[in-house]
Amino acid sequence: MRTALAQPVWPDRPVRVVVPFPPGGSNDIVARLLCETLRERTGQPWLVENRSGAGGNIGSDAVAKSAPDGTTLLLTAPGPLTINNALFPSMPYLAARDFVPLALIASVPIVLMTGPDLAAGDVKALIALAKARPGQIAFGSSGNGTTNHLAGELFRSMAGIDIVHVPYRGAAPAMTDLVGGQIGMLFDNLPAVLPQVRDGRVRALAVAGAKRAEALPSVPTMAEAGLPGFQAEAWFGIVGPTGMAPALCGRLTALVSEALSDPGLRTKLASTGAEPGSLVGDAFGAFLARERETWSQVIESSGARAG
Repeated sequence: MRTALAQPVWPDRPVRVVVPFPPGGSNDIVARLLCETLRERTGQPWLVENRSGAGGNIGSDAVAKSAPDGTTLLLTAPGPLTINNALFPSMPYLAARDFVPLALIASVPIVLMTGPDLAAGDVKALIALAKARPGQIAFGSSGNGTTNHLAGELFRSMAGIDIVHVPYRGAAPAMTDLVGGQIGMLFDNLPAVLPQVRDGRVRALAVAGAKRAEALPSVPTMAEAGLPGFQAEAWFGIVGPTGMAPALCGRLTALVSEALSDPGLRTKLASTGAEPGSLVGDAFGAFLARERETWSQVIESSGARAG
């Protein structure tokens, strides 16, 4: 009679989740909320590690080159997975080849804001001001290649205005400069900016998605504000290095799906303006392929480039 050996339960050691942007932004907020829930469910540490730089490429490349054993994962905004290979002249990795898609964690609205010193109360007024002052209004972003950067490039192209892009190393310093008047406008993700909007430190002019944000019901969409067809949305997905065993990928997607169905996590995400994701595995991979095509077209039409 043969005795079956018990299979070890994974994870049986700490899991490192790399966020390729600085602390304080929406990516970091969502990652920490997810990892907190996963720690509670598995009894193992899920550790968020911020490795920022080069539009998310530094942290992402580290994960791409890590061992495919499930202990090092990437939880990122769209840039490193769907934008940077088209935006940067040279890249250390190829996103479509070097990562295995696991799950879409959350999607969040992008908000167009102006600082307290810019005399533009709505989108039409902002466009008129930019046309009157070509090359003088700076728009910030959380870094080259982020959806916030490309939302600004799409705005520049569709509105026919000349505005200057100022990339920052993360959302927090960009917001600091918007509040302080060093830049005039900013596209950024709702979870990171909601406190400043509610406190009146910045003015929310429009939401860049197809519908209004539940957390800001009085703020119109960009289409409602005068730019029909304008749509940009941020999301956060988790991937691992290519080469991970199918059984391991299945275990990971199951854990994440269970976490995203947890009422406590869903409530916390909703409080930041984020909507939990539902795509896993191949369905998430197909979503990434569509996003790459969409943003490649935006980059080509706008002429946007990163150094």
